[in-house]
Amino acid sequence: MLLPHISFGKPADTQNAHTHTHTHTHTQSELGAHTFVSISLPVLQETLMDSKWATTELAWTAHPESGWEEVSGYDDAMNPIRTYQVCNVREQNQNNWLRSDFIPRKDVLRVYVEMKFTVRDCNSIPNIPGSCKETFNLFYYESDSDSATATSPFWMENPYVKVDTIAPDESFSMLESGRVNTKVRSFGPLSRNGFYLAFQDLGACMSLISVRVFYKKCSTTIANFAVFPETATGAETTSLVIAPGTCVSNALELSVPLKLYCNGDGEWMVPVGSCTCAAGFEPAIKDTQCQACSPGTFKSQQGQGFCTPCPPNSMSSSGAASICACRNGYYRSDSDPPDASSIPSAPRNVISNVNETSLVLEWSDPRDLGGRTDLFYNVICKKCQPDRNMCSRCDDNVDISPHQRGLIQRHVSISNLQAHTQYSFEIQAFNGVSGKSPSTPQSASVNITTNQAAPSAIPTVHLLGATANTMSLSWLPPERPNGIILDYEIKYHEKGEAIAHTMTAQRSSARIEGLKPATPYVVQVRARTVAGYGRYSSPADFTPETDARVQEQLPLIVGSAAAGLVFIIAVVVIAIVCLRKQRNGSESEYTEKLQQYMTPGMKVYIDPFTYEDPNEAVREFAKEIDISCVKIEEVIGAGEFGEVCRGRLKLPGRREIIVAIKTLKVGYTERQRRDFLSEASIMGQFDHPNIIRLEGVVTKSRPVMIVTEFMENGALDSFLRLNDGQFTVIQLVGMLRGIAAGMKYLSDMNYVHRDLAARNILVNSNLVCKVSDFGLSRFLEDDPTDPTYTSSLGGKIPIRWTAPEAIAYRKFTSASDVWSYGIVMWEVMSYGERPYWDMSNQDVINAVEQDYRLPPPMDCPTALHQLMLDCWVKERNLRPKFAQIVNTLDKLIRNAASLKVVTSAQSGVSQPLLDRCVPDYTTFTTVGDWLDAIKMSRYRDNFLNAGFASFDLVAQMTSEDLLRIGVTLAGHQKKILGSIQDMRLQMNQTLPVQV
Repeated sequence: MLLPHISFGKPADTQNAHTHTHTHTHTQSELGAHTFVSISLPVLQETLMDSKWATTELAWTAHPESGWEEVSGYDDAMNPIRTYQVCNVREQNQNNWLRSDFIPRKDVLRVYVEMKFTVRDCNSIPNIPGSCKETFNLFYYESDSDSATATSPFWMENPYVKVDTIAPDESFSMLESGRVNTKVRSFGPLSRNGFYLAFQDLGACMSLISVRVFYKKCSTTIANFAVFPETATGAETTSLVIAPGTCVSNALELSVPLKLYCNGDGEWMVPVGSCTCAAGFEPAIKDTQCQACSPGTFKSQQGQGFCTPCPPNSMSSSGAASICACRNGYYRSDSDPPDASSIPSAPRNVISNVNETSLVLEWSDPRDLGGRTDLFYNVICKKCQPDRNMCSRCDDNVDISPHQRGLIQRHVSISNLQAHTQYSFEIQAFNGVSGKSPSTPQSASVNITTNQAAPSAIPTVHLLGATANTMSLSWLPPERPNGIILDYEIKYHEKGEAIAHTMTAQRSSARIEGLKPATPYVVQVRARTVAGYGRYSSPADFTPETDARVQEQLPLIVGSAAAGLVFIIAVVVIAIVCLRKQRNGSESEYTEKLQQYMTPGMKVYIDPFTYEDPNEAVREFAKEIDISCVKIEEVIGAGEFGEVCRGRLKLPGRREIIVAIKTLKVGYTERQRRDFLSEASIMGQFDHPNIIRLEGVVTKSRPVMIVTEFMENGALDSFLRLNDGQFTVIQLVGMLRGIAAGMKYLSDMNYVHRDLAARNILVNSNLVCKVSDFGLSRFLEDDPTDPTYTSSLGGKIPIRWTAPEAIAYRKFTSASDVWSYGIVMWEVMSYGERPYWDMSNQDVINAVEQDYRLPPPMDCPTALHQLMLDCWVKERNLRPKFAQIVNTLDKLIRNAASLKVVTSAQSGVSQPLLDRCVPDYTTFTTVGDWLDAIKMSRYRDNFLNAGFASFDLVAQMTSEDLLRIGVTLAGHQKKILGSIQDMRLQMNQTLPVQV
């Protein structure tokens, strides 16, 4: 026996094994307006099965019996354990299987398997053939019940699902120096009631010491003053499971629903929404509780703040106070902060200066302002009766300047008072709490008596008519007569002479006679009351004969002047128009010349990694956005560097728009930051309707963000699978045309995408497809659970979408992007099918090298499949350019009849490749298994409830049968009927399928 009892030494490197509960500390970070509280939480693991603690025989099923053998052993603590060993290395073609007992999954979507094992070094075993292995394979099989037998399911990869090939970190050569290897692998999503584990040995000498099956959970936590329950992780390692939160006692929820996300590692992340302590309560016990403010303190509003002592002149006698009551004599206005203040005292030092019927009042500030700065004054005017000692409000004609109420300055001017009248003026001082006080405002008063005043000046003198030696004049009475007008005095004299003549008039008009013809005169008028004459009006010049002629000719003069003005305006307008035409002509010519140098085709893409400082590329090509303009609303996925969110962007002067936000996870390295922002440096150079638009970046705040336009329908591959069979061929070709147009733009800029696939095409609400994810595939880290990107010559490559020369020689060009575009065409026409189905990546490479090409999808027009084959020409120089692809698709869209010719599924493709893609119904135990294989498991219950429980009955089904049992989508009907047709061919039946 080549494998004796294995000694259990120190385990080898377990870098990939998470076998113990460990603690993660979430550091405080800002995401939009929300803050994640720092809490140390253990990652919980719930064990479903652990063979280490078995006290009796495990009695797992082995096939064949000469393979795996159950033996007893002891661990390093000398505890008895049950192990399985196999060591048939001297025999060729080993295929030994070991299956565990049935393991109920308890509604878990993803499980982890921890394996402890030892493997003997093949080089240490003498005289053995070259078939010796140092690895084994891990499989699982799902089932709704413990129904597996020694012969069912078949001992082969299908129906068993392979998880991974397990290799040791250390093998041993000396019998006494066995080293225990520990490996952890995970798989999901799980959908049945339970599953079996299976281990396949292909010729190793090894011992399987123990197997533990467990799943991860996020533990109950408190974040942002909200309690989140214990939550199991999702189906994928990148899944984010939403856990709703509940505010802790005395906390209130903010604007959005409370959510916390449990990631695939059992860690909480990305809180959405938050609670804060209510008014009167403050954070306590490391921000996990809200406790009441103690007496003498308060907190006025909901938020993160703490209770503060009551301001002066206020108090709180009980706990949980949201405001402190004012002491007697102190008040608080509705818009005030919590401070308490009092009303001001009376103004001081009132000074009055009377000038006939005008008055100027001045005063000083009150001695006590009440502890406030919002001081203003009102001036109350009262007219008093001297004999009765009674006062009443002044008439409205009294003018108080600048205004009577709400004065900030400490002086006013008052006019239009009546002469010889007693007035009382009261100056009141107010502040913001005067309205809260029940007492009247404190004021200072002053009493004055006006003097008798002469009338004010006559406003204007008008000439009513004139002859050679007479003038007829009129005027308006003075604005302030200040008494009864007794008469008016008219003063006139020859212009330039000092001797003046006067005359009086009882009314506001007069006729002056005895004037010299054609002699200019200066005229002034003033009014007289009992107080005397007022001031003269402004001098007015009149000439009797000349002014008479002017009045007669005035209409002609005005008409001539108007005509002249119109002529001048017309000349100016014509000159401006001519000048503008001349200037526009030169500018247009210059613009045309300039546009020759601004042609989009002349623009060349600049690799940001050519910059000595990559941050300089970010500053040059991406606009910096202030964090206050970005509002995160919901996490919609997880990217390579952090979370992907939906949010809103409101830039100054622009309307608010919905955006997608990629965030850089906390604890990033400088290289991760550079690689993350490199996508923005690339995207910011593009401006095309079929290229995702960059809105900007946030680099001066945390977290670092890339903000792009939001595409409502998400990734193209999942969108097509969700809407299988729902679009016309023209609509699908329109999508392909948009993708090709975007790639033509990138190709013209000498940019090579490298990762063109339907998963990297985004679709908006108008079905416009836009190319996205620029260059990120070059920075992907190794992930054994994701088979999309496979290592090749030191880099990660999406094998199924990549041209042969790019896989073999890393030769990425626009021609390799054309190859990838052909795969995208196939994805679109097949409604999101996985290229090459379940073939392994190596099988795909071998098939392509042997000139196998993908067959046309169901109902695919011949012209489109021919274009796919043109894109997949092995000689890259013979593939079409993107400009030719766009022209070809445009012709097909214009000539819709050419899209009605459908390619036969067998034409142009070699049969061996097709045989790999048609499932053999005889390999399936039930109709449900067959539906799973063709990805139509959603109709499992429909078939069983309708009685189609055997393949003989299914083979007789028609489209009417499918419609009757609830298969209503045309695309799903075609897929099921196509598989039924294959089933009939395998049964050697010839019954037609009604499509």
